[in-house]
Amino acid sequence: MGQKVAFGFGMLANQMFPAALGVFIIVLVQDLGFAALLWGIIQFLPRIFDAITDPIMGFVSDNTRSKWGRRRQYVFIGAILMGLAYVAMWQLHKGDGITYNFIYFLSWSLVFYLGLTIFSVPYVAMGYEISEDFHERTQIMAVAQFIGQWAWVIAPWFWVILYDPSWFPEGADSGVRELSVWVAVPCTLFAIIPALFLKSKSTLDRTDFSPINVSAVLGSVGKIFMSAFEAFRIKQFRQIAGATFLIFNSFNVIAAFTFLIIVHYMFNSDPASAGTWPAMHGSVGALITTFLVIPVVAWMSKKLGKKKAFMVSQLISIVGYVLFWFLFVPGKPYLFLFALPFHSFGIGSLFTIMMSMTADVCDLDELQTGKRREGVLGAVYWWMVKLGFGVAALLSGAILSVVGFDAGNVTESAVTGMRAFYSLLPIAGVIGAVLIMKNYDITEARAAQIKEQLVAKRAELANPS
Repeated sequence: MGQKVAFGFGMLANQMFPAALGVFIIVLVQDLGFAALLWGIIQFLPRIFDAITDPIMGFVSDNTRSKWGRRRQYVFIGAILMGLAYVAMWQLHKGDGITYNFIYFLSWSLVFYLGLTIFSVPYVAMGYEISEDFHERTQIMAVAQFIGQWAWVIAPWFWVILYDPSWFPEGADSGVRELSVWVAVPCTLFAIIPALFLKSKSTLDRTDFSPINVSAVLGSVGKIFMSAFEAFRIKQFRQIAGATFLIFNSFNVIAAFTFLIIVHYMFNSDPASAGTWPAMHGSVGALITTFLVIPVVAWMSKKLGKKKAFMVSQLISIVGYVLFWFLFVPGKPYLFLFALPFHSFGIGSLFTIMMSMTADVCDLDELQTGKRREGVLGAVYWWMVKLGFGVAALLSGAILSVVGFDAGNVTESAVTGMRAFYSLLPIAGVIGAVLIMKNYDITEARAAQIKEQLVAKRAELANPS
């Protein structure tokens, strides 16, 4: 349990940084005057950057010879870098103008995402390595997600703080400059914990690793990306990555609309009157995920199997998205709370199950290739997640443009358009993901069979005679 909790603190940092970013990013449009298109671009371009850095980091992590093992040192370095960059990124001043702020924010965000890659790729791989047991892997991810979900409990309250004049009378743009420090310092410390407390064996005597130096890495770029693309040759990995992309992407497209719908539809475009309700939406949903969804999903996974648990959870979430259309009611904000238990099963179950499934796929990959590539597979999987986040940001900006949203003049048609996308788009994503996962075939029995074959193969390699 100590190892699970140490891994979980890393997940808290891994989720708190983007959770706070998702709240702070509203300030760019609402207070600093960024056009919707700029808002989308500034979130999409770092994902193109990730497309280059993530596979390289996975290759480096998988092949590092060190007395500390393959992962820990990178987790430590990445934690420091992303903490420093996060603070610098939000030191924005309205008087500097939109063009300057756009270039400044984009530049520092690339540094932040570089730090996040250096941290997250080996960190996720560490989680895949903790256990070889089929169900224990789900328990590890359940504990990590239980701890990580507190990011989503806390982060929504930043909306309340940012738009409360008693906290920041100069405006929310002033608030993010200070709050970024309060986010970065503890999250950096949380991110360091796995590097300090997760056990790892020395890899100094490994002779099967590729060399790690600048010339070797640059000379192997083609091989690195070919290795990353090879991950998609594994049918089960394609299914996991594709389903995650659809669910996470469709959810994040509409996630930023929560604040806008509550403020502009339910409270007549008055953020102060909206009070704590935007925060309640995210915070209550995260609490339900923490204390209801994750334990139930872990139980279902053990009783029904990982695939069935995934299917049931996602279908439950559709009920929540339908209810949101009817329960966002002006004057009765408390009604949307009744949709949250259903809605929370969607994202709340996703990474608990999918990360456990990815660990199973790592075994299958070793059986087929003879290599342990948790770093590469983890990098490709989480690049799909981050790509989904970037595509979602771009689509969010495009949708706001299509529906005609203007923070200075919010029309009824714009709000109705946002509400329609809020319910329909995630439902489409869930249906697509369920169809993709329909034929997923790594059951507990097959996982046990793969493990037996791996044991025999490793024994044969160790003693060819």
